[in-house]
Amino acid sequence: MDTVTLRQKFRPRLPAKLVAVSWRDLLVIGLPVLVIATLAAWLAVKFVRPAPPDAIYLIGGQEGSSYRNNAERYKKIIEHSGVKVEIIPSQGSLDNLRLLKDRTFRADAAFVQGGLAEGQDITGLVSLGSVFVQPIIVFYRSAAPLDRVTQLRGKRLAVGGEGSGTRSLALALLKASDALEAPTELLDYGGEAAADALLNGKVDAAFLMGDSATPRVIVDLMKKPGIRVMNFSQAESYARRFRYLSELSLPEGAADLAKNIPPARVSLVGPTVELVARDNLHPALSDLLISAAREVHGPAGMFRKAGEFPAATERDYPLSADALRYYKSGTPFLYSRLPFWLASLTDRLLVVLVPLVVVLIPLTRIVPPLYRWRVRSRIYRWYGRLIAIERDMMMHPEPGERERILGRLDEVENAVNGIRTPLSFADQLYVLRQHIGWVRQRLVEGLPSTGVRGEG
Repeated sequence: MDTVTLRQKFRPRLPAKLVAVSWRDLLVIGLPVLVIATLAAWLAVKFVRPAPPDAIYLIGGQEGSSYRNNAERYKKIIEHSGVKVEIIPSQGSLDNLRLLKDRTFRADAAFVQGGLAEGQDITGLVSLGSVFVQPIIVFYRSAAPLDRVTQLRGKRLAVGGEGSGTRSLALALLKASDALEAPTELLDYGGEAAADALLNGKVDAAFLMGDSATPRVIVDLMKKPGIRVMNFSQAESYARRFRYLSELSLPEGAADLAKNIPPARVSLVGPTVELVARDNLHPALSDLLISAAREVHGPAGMFRKAGEFPAATERDYPLSADALRYYKSGTPFLYSRLPFWLASLTDRLLVVLVPLVVVLIPLTRIVPPLYRWRVRSRIYRWYGRLIAIERDMMMHPEPGERERILGRLDEVENAVNGIRTPLSFADQLYVLRQHIGWVRQRLVEGLPSTGVRGEG
């Protein structure tokens, strides 16, 4: 083939397709990044911190009891934050524990007195802290003062209804004092019914506690003529024998200063009441309950000093990790500064955004190099074909072979001109085209090639 024919092959070619951005490459790289980011957000929402429920189910006690009164105060405080509180009635502390253990029953937390967990499976229950001490008070009719539980042997005793903490503790004290067996008669009166039975002479003594008796009933009994309050002379011994009991003291004149009732200080014993919750209670609701406990039980009272309760003290139940964090650090910043619903929303957004940022920052550093590599690879891969053509030119310089080699070069050039290349990579594309033109020129002129001259 003559030089003119070869030069006809050296004709102008269509320019390459230049675009602003290679959307195909962005999609290939960006789609996995989007999938990874979405997966990270889903995992954060699913496993890190679910949204807090909009209601707390709090087991209280009998109507008018101190447990129920405390639950009502909690309800008033918590509902200011926009979370509804459902108070569930019960027969008392033991019933509270039973309901809380029953996972088929809808409940979140309850007041439970110390000592009831012994011999029971309390798996899945945690303490949000000790919230108050609760004395057991023994009222009796007798001309002679009584100061030991043993002296109740053989009497008719109102020990509280089934399911009450009063009954559980009364039986424990009577058993320890060898006063439980016959002829002692145990009657299931509790609260106001026990007070009425004592006043009407149906029983000789009544055990009363705040889980089933109202403060009004207890104070009224102290003022009734002929009704005495037992002074626990063995209070220290009971407190040492039963680790959940504390020595307590009812000051002189506590019920009525004007009438000086009681007329002298009375030694008592009583368990510490804990705010017990299921271990799946949301951290935000745990904080609301402890915050309400601080407001209700924090001030000084008849049997507590200011600031003594609630306390992060492990007794019958393990202290929850959320409660421990609250006692150490207080309310989280967002919940202490924003309305509950807004703090919850912001908290959830942060839970999603933090993993996304952690994942996306490395990915955003990887994406640009990957994008450049993909675009350049479409250009650079043709250099392999071009080098092979040059090699054939040097090994087969005869005219017949040049025609075949020139056809291969045309295929390369046509393919290069069909590449969709972003404008920012146009210079590299034009360098490749210059190299193709340089090889073509050498082939047309029949001159030996010395290799592709690299540029850029």
